[in-house]
Amino acid sequence: MPETRELDLFTTMLRERGAIPIPCPLVAIRDAPDPAPVEEWLRRFIARPGDDLILLTGEGLRRLAGVAERAGIRDSFVAALRPPRKITRGPKPVRALREIGLDADLTAPTPTSAGVVEALAAFDLTGRRVGVQLYPDGDHQPLLGFLSGAGAQADAVLPYVYASEADDERVLGIIAQIAAGEIDAIAFTSSPQVRRFFQVAAKDGRVDAAREGLERILVAAIGPVVAGELAAFGVRADVMPANETYFMKPLVRELGEAFATRDIWP
Repeated sequence: MPETRELDLFTTMLRERGAIPIPCPLVAIRDAPDPAPVEEWLRRFIARPGDDLILLTGEGLRRLAGVAERAGIRDSFVAALRPPRKITRGPKPVRALREIGLDADLTAPTPTSAGVVEALAAFDLTGRRVGVQLYPDGDHQPLLGFLSGAGAQADAVLPYVYASEADDERVLGIIAQIAAGEIDAIAFTSSPQVRRFFQVAAKDGRVDAAREGLERILVAAIGPVVAGELAAFGVRADVMPANETYFMKPLVRELGEAFATRDIWP
């Protein structure tokens, strides 16, 4: 159940494997409702790019570039991105950087905020000015607290928000299909999807039914962050791409291999 922007690609890859996808986008990504603080951050960054820039998501960089484009300062923003050391949480911000002709200088060993802390722990950050691109619904205090404790001057920006995409009845319908044995697998590609799935289930008093249904089917997670979110709700991720290849194509491949052993897919 990827976000809307990736749903068509994901369902196409599943169909190519012989599956019958049942799309249910759980969240959508929207620009920050008030663009003024984002634009102010961009202008500060352009005026003084700083020493480091932490990019937690690829979507965040794309949204920043979009705000810069609408403000008429995109070229200046891209130019300002060149000098700082660019630290990425995982492969998606690396890919977003490459889309504008840049590369990451330091990538977290694991695609989590804790991984970013681990990557930076070996460096002296005293007095360094650090831009930090945040994402919605995350607990960013450990990362920001680490930067403060290390003597860095952090300047954070939140360029987008999550909005509910599928209505509650659609999500409840998926839960009912899972409970009835009409679905063989479910794929989660972000932590907010997991949270929304169980929020809807909780509002209808169906958390236990949802959890029991998930125990009977294959549950796929695109990476360890999503798997951890599922575990927080008492759900095991049966399928996850290996070797830090946390993308759609490896996820579909792992699902195909898992189903091959069950003789469900050709």
